[in-house]
Amino acid sequence: MTEWKEYKLGDLIKDIAAGPFGSNLKVECFVESGFPIIDGANLKGVKVTDNITKYVTEEKARSLHRAIAKRNDVVVTISGNVGQIAYIPDNSKYLEYLVSQRQFRATFDVTKVDAPFLVYYFHTRVGQHKILSFANQVGVPALAQPLKNFREIELELPPIEVQKRIAGVLSSLDDKIDLLHRENATLEQMAETLFRQWFVVEAKEEWEEQPLKQVVDVSIGRTPPRKESKWFSTNPNDVKWLSIKDMGGDSVFLFNTSEYLTEEAVETFSIPVIPVNTVVLSFKMTVGRVGITTEKMLSNEAIAHFKFNNSTPFTKEYLYLFLKSYKYDMLGTTSSIVTSINSAMIKDMMIPIPDKKTMDSFKEQTQTVFDKIYSNQKQIQTLIQTRDGLLPRLISGEVKL
Repeated sequence: MTEWKEYKLGDLIKDIAAGPFGSNLKVECFVESGFPIIDGANLKGVKVTDNITKYVTEEKARSLHRAIAKRNDVVVTISGNVGQIAYIPDNSKYLEYLVSQRQFRATFDVTKVDAPFLVYYFHTRVGQHKILSFANQVGVPALAQPLKNFREIELELPPIEVQKRIAGVLSSLDDKIDLLHRENATLEQMAETLFRQWFVVEAKEEWEEQPLKQVVDVSIGRTPPRKESKWFSTNPNDVKWLSIKDMGGDSVFLFNTSEYLTEEAVETFSIPVIPVNTVVLSFKMTVGRVGITTEKMLSNEAIAHFKFNNSTPFTKEYLYLFLKSYKYDMLGTTSSIVTSINSAMIKDMMIPIPDKKTMDSFKEQTQTVFDKIYSNQKQIQTLIQTRDGLLPRLISGEVKL
């Protein structure tokens, strides 16, 4: 730690600028392709991602040149989901990006600061506290005087070579996690393609359809009174309680929840227990998120559970893919399916019942795919735990490289 030095970020920043004012970047400025715009969806990790959905023309971007970020720049969210911070990697798809109205970008002195190391620092609890310390506490979350206050942040940094080694270790874990996520996305797409080919394109007329409630037991989750905090918990020893946001990732299998319920709550309010390997579906607020439980769980009332019995004529993989591909807008009775779908409609959804030979063959081909997805997700969980355990210890200098 003797080689670590204390700095103000302002002494390390070569250039800093906020995104354009809203009046300078209206919706009518967007085009189908062109100069990429970074928004909050691209700042969910340590790296700015290339899943760009908004573009402007080159001419428009150049007219807003102060808001253009380049590789190795750091991008920070100013309002909305404050605390987001990421860097543009060397291998990004684009050389330059326009930051949105809700962000600012900063260029650092590369002889003193490694952008990946700095971003990892701000992903620790200490780093997040320093950014959020100048967020307002009322109204829409936003950073007060973001450029000025960001410059005033103080932190200790090791020599640049040490920064790069630390960031390299953490990045290697993130790269492995990203690789497994991409592999799982490919595997799931393969399964979806197979399902569509067999049961949509080549569906047989003699296959009957039955309401879901006749072939599986459908139950709906429940929420204890929110005013009584004693029912809710963050203790992993209590029972995992699924909400829609817990199903918001790109994962087939559900491992983690942000909240738990006590066993007393389960008993007091007769909350339906979801067994392991149960397919679940969100049908309120956000419709159509599907997952498979990996242990005993509970859920709120926006999530339906499909529990198999001895006479269920299909596999959990078949049901998962059916629910993933279902056109939920067919269920809507108003212009908004978010408010019109109810549990009765879910129970009455008609599902095709293929013949046993076809189903057995489909099971044989998809079982290994889902087993591999599960294995990859387990490995992702382990890597995340390793990274999150190392992150604060490496960044603080507790563990030396």
